[in-house]
Amino acid sequence: MLLVSACGNESDLSPNTTSTTGTTGSSSTTTTTANATTSLEIFKKIYGATEVYIEGNYAVIKTNGLPDHKSPYYKDTQWATAKYEAYNGTNTKFALNPNRIASQSLVFKIPINPTKASSTSATPLGPIGVSLNGVPFFNQYAAMNAPLTNEVNGFDQYNGHPQQQGQYHYHVEPTYLTAQKGKDALLGFLLDGYPVYGPLEKGKTVSNSDLDGYHGHSHATTEYPNGIYHYHITDADPYINGNGFYGTAGTVSK
Repeated sequence: MLLVSACGNESDLSPNTTSTTGTTGSSSTTTTTANATTSLEIFKKIYGATEVYIEGNYAVIKTNGLPDHKSPYYKDTQWATAKYEAYNGTNTKFALNPNRIASQSLVFKIPINPTKASSTSATPLGPIGVSLNGVPFFNQYAAMNAPLTNEVNGFDQYNGHPQQQGQYHYHVEPTYLTAQKGKDALLGFLLDGYPVYGPLEKGKTVSNSDLDGYHGHSHATTEYPNGIYHYHITDADPYINGNGFYGTAGTVSK
């Protein structure tokens, strides 16, 4: 039985501490990067963000991390009346962990022109990216880099759960988003700026064997008609990301 969801905490939040400067503001698109306006519109697809703007070569995305769908982990919280829903999924081994969803103050700084890293870095415990509803993506490990074998039994009916500080997150397919947007849809971005798509592509379910070691590949997508490297979520480990970030990661702070 799963008793505690560890997953990582705020000490795991910054895989890259490079500082940047630039023009800030919720409506600013002033930057030296030619496609800043386009980039801003793409990142505004993160509808769960409380604020999105361009700062230098980065998109700044602020989010409270609260899922917009119901969850058993809203029990005994200030949102329980509207958002609590008992577990009604298909996992017969489901066990509610003792953590409850809490509002966060997450600030993601993500490159607007991602490039392949000269030397790749492993994804940290804690947030490795952000989904469209503002909920963080986590990597394929539980605490202490353990497999998700037991932790999956604490995932709610939408495949998320909170860690000890109440930070709700997805390690695997966010089924609420794929139900709303489609299994082939853009679902968010990792910290290196590369987009994350669902488990379907051109009518075919994507498998790990279709992807490289980082869990992605390159070609045109609806949002990037000129082509871009992108990750896909699959139904098998490592689910979202493989051997680390394909590009140079930005930062996330709390």
